[in-house]
Amino acid sequence: MSQHTEPSELELAALISSKICHDVIGPVGAIYNGLEILDEDDDQEAKNYALDVIRNVTETASARLQFARFAFGAAGSAGAMIDLGTAEQISRGFIGQGKHKLLWRGIPGYMAKDKVKLLLNLIASAITALPRGGDIEVGMAGTLEVPSFLIRCRGTGARPPQYLTDFVGGTAAAPLDAMSIQAYYTWRLAAMAAMRIEILKDGADILLSAKPAST
Repeated sequence: MSQHTEPSELELAALISSKICHDVIGPVGAIYNGLEILDEDDDQEAKNYALDVIRNVTETASARLQFARFAFGAAGSAGAMIDLGTAEQISRGFIGQGKHKLLWRGIPGYMAKDKVKLLLNLIASAITALPRGGDIEVGMAGTLEVPSFLIRCRGTGARPPQYLTDFVGGTAAAPLDAMSIQAYYTWRLAAMAAMRIEILKDGADILLSAKPAST
């Protein structure tokens, strides 16, 4: 990535903070609007609508913050292990009940924090590979200590996730921002977890693969 200037640790933290704020500010704003309707509108139908909105967006904000806590945050001390059942639950909450569907083919047990964080960020990248929605199928192979991940993105208009593809291919040149920082962080996580990311096509499907770097 000779064309790209690596951010300092402080710059990286600031960009990730911007990403998290970007993801939650919409739902939080909708909660505020819903509360305003409850305060100002006496119509019962409007109040019921506002309560439904508040419930839905509160769930969305909570799921996004929970995902960010594990995907970007410490989520335990150095060397911590994370239950893959928790990773599945967090991923389902993050993807939600919208146009994307999660198919989890994972193995049970605890896995090193950095590898789970990589998996979560790959799932976030898979969403961007399916702009019109579709199935995100998470598969795992190997062992809990030395795993491989394969995420199949299946849906109309499936495409390689732009920013992650640029970082993996060494072609990213634009300045980092709140839109590209998650892909950059994923690329950095792979190196930290001693894994190698590949982005492949299988017919109309897009495959996000992460394997031990030594293989």
